Amino acid sequence: MTEKQSKLRQQAEIAFAKAQTGARAKSRAVEEIDLIVQARNEKTMELKKARMAKETEDRAMAALAPAPKKSLKS
Repeated sequence: MTEKQSKLRQQAEIAFAKAQTGARAKSRAVEEIDLIVQARNEKTMELKKARMAKETEDRAMAALAPAPKKSLKS
């Protein structure tokens, strides 16, 4: 009888180990995706700040630039 229980226990432990391995793999995949999303969001913010700074600089330069002269044609 103990031999049967031992065999059943081994099978149960193998099944449990497989389930744990799958859960760990899923957890690692989710962590990797989270890191990728975080890096993408940080890069997007950097690019947005750079674009906004350039737009501000362009507006300032446009305000300082002399108005184009109109040619008078008769």
